[in-house]
Amino acid sequence: MQAAGASRWPGSRWRRVSARQIMEELQDCNSRSLVALPGSLVLRLFRLFGQQDQSSWQKYILAYFLLVRNEYFSGESKKHSDVFCDISELDFFLYATDLDSEELELKEQKPITKAQSGGDSSGNRSNDCYFPGLHDDLSQDCLAWASRSDYPSLSCLNKRFNLLINSGYLYRLRRKYDIVEHWVYLACSLMPWEAFDPSRKRWMRLPRMPCDECFSCADKESLAVGTQLLVFGREYTGLAIWMYNLLTRSWSPCTPMNLPRCLFASGSSGFFMDGKFYVIGGVSSQRDSLTCGEEYNLETRTWRRILDMYPGGTSASQSPPLVAVVNNQLYAADQSTNVVKKYDKANNAWNILKPLPVRADSSNGWGLAFKACGDRLLVIGGHRGPRGEVILLHSWCPEGGEDGADWEVLSVKERAGVFVYNCAIMGC
Repeated sequence: MQAAGASRWPGSRWRRVSARQIMEELQDCNSRSLVALPGSLVLRLFRLFGQQDQSSWQKYILAYFLLVRNEYFSGESKKHSDVFCDISELDFFLYATDLDSEELELKEQKPITKAQSGGDSSGNRSNDCYFPGLHDDLSQDCLAWASRSDYPSLSCLNKRFNLLINSGYLYRLRRKYDIVEHWVYLACSLMPWEAFDPSRKRWMRLPRMPCDECFSCADKESLAVGTQLLVFGREYTGLAIWMYNLLTRSWSPCTPMNLPRCLFASGSSGFFMDGKFYVIGGVSSQRDSLTCGEEYNLETRTWRRILDMYPGGTSASQSPPLVAVVNNQLYAADQSTNVVKKYDKANNAWNILKPLPVRADSSNGWGLAFKACGDRLLVIGGHRGPRGEVILLHSWCPEGGEDGADWEVLSVKERAGVFVYNCAIMGC
């Protein structure tokens, strides 16, 4: 029954349902196992995760699943309404688009009372299912919403979890549901490659790259593609590419490019904005710097020059332009004045926003990382203080207010030197 005052969206169907109604529907189930829950109800709850802020309701639903599972195996009898009475008055919207309705109907046709392979409604545990009493498709949906920093631990539970994590299927589910976590991968002077999870403030050391000493010491370029980190550099035998695979958590050499190269513009002087590719900065000779920009149209496959897009240019001693795109807006870290600027597309001009949290002029921009991480800007640089040499990770959300908000210190990495050699952001 559609609630009074509720409007219908074109091409979709939805209704307003209170949490108390959900709990009453759950309590009508005769079985204490999740296999007896109405398929439409469970699927609607999981559809909710992809449509609204899951920070509170995801924990609520998953807590209910865990509660039912614990009761199922321990034999304890509790009233669900007593457990969740403090939030049962909250309302939320459930809706399913027509694109999902066919999939929803197919899943509703599955026999809900039939247990997963290797398990039954009598409560026998089995390694053939991920969570006892929960169908595999719903279990995989739950795991897709889990933080990917927990995936290595989950892969150690048993062979079935290990195969699932290493198959990459959960990452395909995450792309389907638009679940993205941005991690920072960086290499500093006194440590190998490390990964940093900004949401959990957790550092994870990658296995040591099995490269030769020349590759370790020479200049390198890096970028993240999907679930892989690519590092380009030079070994004693010539130019080489090493790849870190997030699924296998290991390094492996890559097939050389047709025309081997290193120190190319993979991310330092090129970026995408408004569906087009831009290149700014650079030099045409040892003495002449370029102040124009170049815009490449992917549809027409043509270049357009934009005069004075990067005033001041880049000298041979300066680092390439430190630029980042957040929510389709271009930002730059000025190496000489230590400020963050925003590009005004309409007037082809740069406006000063705020000072940088670390010095960029001391090394002409070298050794400093300026990256986009989701809807935030990251500035990663070294600092010498009473605690010695440390690497500081600063974060700032431009959408939260250009003047009022301040830089947030995400982490302080000690005994890491003061120079960031390589940095890449992986979102998956």
